[in-house]
Amino acid sequence: MPTRAAQRECDSVRLMSRRAWSMAGRRAAGLACGLAAIGLSACGTGSRSATAATQSATTATTTVTTTATATTTATTTATVTLPGAGKPPVTIGDENTPEQFLLGQLYYQALKADGFQVTLNQNIGPTQVVMQALATGELAMYPEYLDTWNAQVAGDQRTYRTRDAAYSAGQHYALGHGLKLLDPTPFSDTGAIAVSFDYAVQNQVQSIPDLIKVSGQLTLGGPPQFEQSPNGLPAIENTYSIVPGAFKPLQIGAQYQALDQGLVQAAVVNTTDPQLLTGSYPLLHDPEDVFGWGNVVPVVSARALDAEGPEFGATIDRVSALLTLPAIRELNAAVVLYAQDPATAAQAFLQGQGVLPPAQPSGG
Repeated sequence: MPTRAAQRECDSVRLMSRRAWSMAGRRAAGLACGLAAIGLSACGTGSRSATAATQSATTATTTVTTTATATTTATTTATVTLPGAGKPPVTIGDENTPEQFLLGQLYYQALKADGFQVTLNQNIGPTQVVMQALATGELAMYPEYLDTWNAQVAGDQRTYRTRDAAYSAGQHYALGHGLKLLDPTPFSDTGAIAVSFDYAVQNQVQSIPDLIKVSGQLTLGGPPQFEQSPNGLPAIENTYSIVPGAFKPLQIGAQYQALDQGLVQAAVVNTTDPQLLTGSYPLLHDPEDVFGWGNVVPVVSARALDAEGPEFGATIDRVSALLTLPAIRELNAAVVLYAQDPATAAQAFLQGQGVLPPAQPSGG
């Protein structure tokens, strides 16, 4: 991925020190000459210039004294104008989950580094409040999940076979309401069915349809609402003709322990859960995409795009492009499993990707 770290880190150029050489010979044998040169690099732009020094040599009859003098005079003025400089203040928001807090910080810190006067409003509230804030200009952008946008905001209950089709539908609604969906993230946060690694090997299950051969003895665990939700167990039964022997309600976060203890043989999880990093809980392939499309689509008002300029959306898109499934699981692990502050985790990630300048070592 291309980075802009050098451009942000440097707002002036550095000039190398002047050097001079002298040579002396004890015999008149010829002419010796010296050379001094400097190279001037404008940080972050890749441009280079060099000024050659002048040399003078004096030859005597019996003693040669060669003097090379390098004289360089350079006055450099470099002004780096960040794309957000001079733009009006803007507020972005996020919703009330650890993953959303991370997303808010990622976009906020990147925009701030690009010079935008940005404020982050965490836990922005229910959908109707968010839409009102976008309409009035109180809120410029927030990250939403594509399926949630289509179903809960646009009121679109259709099932889409591809992410692009779902995105096009969501974009059509957004553009008709003074909004725009920016680029979707590579990762998709949806429901999924996980089993233990040993169970997958012993029963040779790799996809949800494979569960049909063990469905009579299968206890499926998941959130209580999954049992009745049209997009939950009924969708699994209708699409794959799988009726588990039992359904066990589980609190969010308890699925993995239930799998470890054998209380359930399969569990409803989320694709971005940090526990999936271990490889101990393979996700079963969902060939019919029953669980839909959970890619994050930053929702931005057309008013904000006009006021902030194209680089506002471009900065957000650059961050979104970095958010692969392994990346978001790692970020979620830092916050959920290791209790790291979302702002700290987001900063470390952006520094590692070159979006922010690297951390300076402490001490002298």
